[in-house]
Amino acid sequence: MHDWDAQRKETFETFEELRKEPDLPKRAVVHFLFYAEEKEPDWSRAEAALTGLGFTVERDEDEGMLDAAFGPMEVTPEAIWGREKAATEAVLRFEFYPDGWDMLET
Repeated sequence: MHDWDAQRKETFETFEELRKEPDLPKRAVVHFLFYAEEKEPDWSRAEAALTGLGFTVERDEDEGMLDAAFGPMEVTPEAIWGREKAATEAVLRFEFYPDGWDMLET
């Protein structure tokens, strides 16, 4: 069972740390990272689920990771959590699990 409350809490705590940065952008491309639990995950279906939600997806099979980018989008904890939750819901059924997010200023 996925712990949504813990994931949301971590997202908001991470954002509070970033808020201390004087150059925190108002808009950015946010990258959500997901790691495969299975040795041979269903890459194609996970990627299709994410792209269907508007994410740009890159896979790193050596690392067992999907990078799901969205944006440019508003940089607020609520906006980031909304996209992170949607992406997580899309890939959990394919045994990919969230491992944080990062952003690139636009």
